[in-house]
Amino acid sequence: MTAVVPPPSSGRELSNPPADGISNLRFSNHSDHLLVSSWDKTVRLYDASANLLRGEFMHGGPVLDCCFHDDSSGFSASADNTVRRLVFNHGKEDILGRHDAPVRCIEYSYAAGQVITGSWDKTLKCWDPRGSSGQERTLVGTYPQPERVYSLSLVGNRLVVATAGRHVNVYDLRNMSQPEQRRESSLKYQTRCVRCYPNGTGYALSSVEGRVSMEFFDLSDASQAKKYAFKCHRKSEAGRDIVYPVNAIAFHPVYGTFATGGCDGFVNVWDGNNKKRLYQYSKYPSSIAALSFSRDGRLLAVASSYTFEEGDKPHEPDAIFVRSVNEVEVKPKPKVYPTPPA
Repeated sequence: MTAVVPPPSSGRELSNPPADGISNLRFSNHSDHLLVSSWDKTVRLYDASANLLRGEFMHGGPVLDCCFHDDSSGFSASADNTVRRLVFNHGKEDILGRHDAPVRCIEYSYAAGQVITGSWDKTLKCWDPRGSSGQERTLVGTYPQPERVYSLSLVGNRLVVATAGRHVNVYDLRNMSQPEQRRESSLKYQTRCVRCYPNGTGYALSSVEGRVSMEFFDLSDASQAKKYAFKCHRKSEAGRDIVYPVNAIAFHPVYGTFATGGCDGFVNVWDGNNKKRLYQYSKYPSSIAALSFSRDGRLLAVASSYTFEEGDKPHEPDAIFVRSVNEVEVKPKPKVYPTPPA
């Protein structure tokens, strides 16, 4: 009998990776399909379980974000200012619409049946993908933002928009005329990523300065008293603190714990309720550019891809690792209370 070789601790590396920086990756809500956008002007569709490249879509410029519509189609946000719909089975794409500057973020809302895009043109746009092609038929609305949009996240009918200048706008998708809340980031430095809690009560926000803040939507004093921030993705060297950007946050769909990825090449898993780090995976070859858990939380996709935080320099090739997640890495540990003396 041949010995079974366990996968390396970093997970299984997908073949046919993008040829340039990975801007985002996302698992489907219906399968282990993985959608990946890249600066090499492509969106790639993989079957992560089978390690198969299923499809590839060329764009007119670097692709800064992508998301699924369903298992047969998705959407992309490009630096050529276009918002595109990708039909996987037919290998075709069409332009849903355009912004006036590169499109940085894209989300599909199942609740509203709309595509939401955020751009460096300082606007948010909502699109109805069911409209016949042509921008005037698909565009639902354009909503000015205080600055360039850097990150978006959805939970139910709530949309959180993080922009340059540390602004955070919270919207109700059913009434986009103005934000439900206008906030400022609790962190002093530029926002890198915002992700809503799966239970819909708030969001986690990360910055370029090795910190994550845990925020709550409810404005009551009791709820706001629960918010906090913590340091992560740092190291001490010769008495100096070296601080790394936190590029990615991904929540576990079952346990509500979350992973963060930084320019230090590490992925950490946190229990936000108990303010504890549960796990640190062994170091990846390059910066962690993006993270995504599969729909059942059994797999974690990791983009190991230099994000040019130190300018142009020789770096490891861009790679996607898919790792099997053990429960011990992501399940909150029960609080142990001391037994009172008899």
